[in-house]
Amino acid sequence: MTDADLRLFDGHNDTLLDLADETGSGRAFLDRSDEGHLDLPRSREANLGGGFFAVFVPNEEYEYERRETDAGYEMDLPPAVSHERAKSFTYDALARLHRIAADSDGAVRVVGEYDALEATLLDSDALAAVPHLEGAQAVAPDLSNLDLLYAAGVRSIGPVWSRPNAFGHGVRSAFPGTPDTGPGLTTAGRDLVRACNDRGMLVDLAHATAAGFEEVADLSTDPLVVSHGGVHEVCPASRNLTDRQLDALADSGGLLGVTFARSHLRPDGDNDPDSPTPISTLVDHVEYVADRVGVEHVALGSDFDGATVVESVGDATGLPAVIRALRDRGFGDEEVQAIARDNWLRVIRETWR
Repeated sequence: MTDADLRLFDGHNDTLLDLADETGSGRAFLDRSDEGHLDLPRSREANLGGGFFAVFVPNEEYEYERRETDAGYEMDLPPAVSHERAKSFTYDALARLHRIAADSDGAVRVVGEYDALEATLLDSDALAAVPHLEGAQAVAPDLSNLDLLYAAGVRSIGPVWSRPNAFGHGVRSAFPGTPDTGPGLTTAGRDLVRACNDRGMLVDLAHATAAGFEEVADLSTDPLVVSHGGVHEVCPASRNLTDRQLDALADSGGLLGVTFARSHLRPDGDNDPDSPTPISTLVDHVEYVADRVGVEHVALGSDFDGATVVESVGDATGLPAVIRALRDRGFGDEEVQAIARDNWLRVIRETWR
């Protein structure tokens, strides 16, 4: 298989947030845009065949302040978002994704079954969109609307983002820092993990504290997944995974989707877009995971439209450059295909019912 034939799968984007008038640019996904990171034309140019489309509910009237410190930066945890507001926002975002698919003449498909996902990726030129909740505040604490969300296509849930909710506490962002920034899951959070296992929904630990990560590792019967993150030994940001966490992912058969966010890739944590960050910095994280726990446990998790992406990638059209950089580092054909797509497909196949 040549790189031109290799259809990619990405573990995380926040494009639905950017498409909304009230939170983003309001641009149309089916048209090419100079704004944002991802749309249908750019996905086709990059040979991106699918990915998890996150629904993230931002705080209202809250200033996300990043405070510079002598060593790096730190951020406070934002306050919780009300369930009612989160539910309304999430339902609107899911409806937006389904409308995009309906208006695309088959070019975008909302996919929730493994056979359909594989067929879309391997046997068509359509884009497979899998809905994901980045933070579970839209889920009722008694889980009474979880089946409704499943029916709307949600197949992956991060119990927390970096703030508290009914299901647990998210990791506080800091550099340098560790994931050990607070408590983990609540009783409702443990019930949510079990319910996701029962339904075949991925449990995403991208914003979990160290305590929350360990609780899910003990509870979950499915592969552990971090949809977008980095390696703490390479970049000591609090959201990045320690060796202990990488080992737990591998022991479960799970994976880390390596982010393209510069502040979680660079060893110095610098988020200044004027400081050049070569693609080799991203590949350093991929290589670290592959060397420590095996290439079968690392994939791509860009965070397009949700982060300051390294300028050496830029937007979705930079994905082929990432693949070339993996080859330049010495990854062979099967390894590149695993990182670019097949590792995600394996974990999804083993999780979805």
